[in-house]
This record gives sequence, structure tokens and C-alpha cells, in this order.
Amino acid sequence: MSKLVPCMWFNGDAEDAAKFYVSLVPNSEITHVQRNVSDGPSGKEGSVLVVEFTVAGQPLVALNGGMKMEYTHAISLMIHCDDQAQVDSVWNAFLARGGKEEQCGWLRDRWGVAWQVVPKVMFEFLSSPDKAAAARAMQAMMKMVKLDVDVLRRAFEGKSAA
Repeated sequence: MSKLVPCMWFNGDAEDAAKFYVSLVPNSEITHVQRNVSDGPSGKEGSVLVVEFTVAGQPLVALNGGMKMEYTHAISLMIHCDDQAQVDSVWNAFLARGGKEEQCGWLRDRWGVAWQVVPKVMFEFLSSPDKAAAARAMQAMMKMVKLDVDVLRRAFEGKSAA
């Protein structure tokens, strides 16, 4: 069966990136490292060409492509976090390794990859049949950098901020 596997482009540090990504959340691991069989644009013989890995069970590939490429917001990777503690842990790990905060739960890692760090409950709030409550949660989210589950919940429930 065919499988869609996103391939991320790096300039010599694909293995470092993959090691960092698999450290973020459970059910993540490096599954294969393919080395260059000869000298080429992606590196010298024996250097890392491709790293196959999973993050939260999602297969990904990191490729040392041989030159720097820029990432855009046109595609991002989203980590669904179980709770605020996991949001905080993942968010802080990105920042500690050179990441830059953005808005609404988005950040960029040190390689420029856009990530969304989102508590699972956010999707429950946004898909609620109570459209007014969903809108309140959305408006609260739009004012945040790192998402805060308690603030989102209070907005969803129509309670003022403490």
C-alpha cells in the first residue's frame, strides 16, 4: 500500500534535526539512516543522506539536499498535545533549541520549519455545536502566542479571565 510521507530538506544537519524531533513526544523514533554511497551534492561518501523517522507515529523523512532551502507557512507540522504540560514541554524544547515564537500556537524551529503546538481540546472547542462558545475560544486563541488551555477553556465556557 502506498503511504504519504513528508520529506523535509536540510543542508547537512538532517540527522540532528531528526534526533531533536523524535525527542519531543512519545511514539517517536529514528527508523533508518541512509548514508551517501559516493560523493555528491548532498555530501561526502559515508555522510548522512536520508533519515527516516516518526514523530507521534507519523512517518517523516529528513533529506540532506546539499544546499539551504527556505520553508514557508504554506505547510507546517502540527503536534496535538494531550494537555498544557505537554504543550509547555514541546514549546519550551523548541525555544531551547533556537526556535522562534510566532502567533496562535505557531513557532519556527531553528531550521525554519513551521510547527503548530496545539492542545487536543482546542479541536473539541472549535467543533462544538455551540457556535458562540467555539467563536469565543477562537477569539481567545487569536490573542495568544503559546496556547493556554485554561484561558481557552474559560473563553469557551464564557467565563472572564482570572
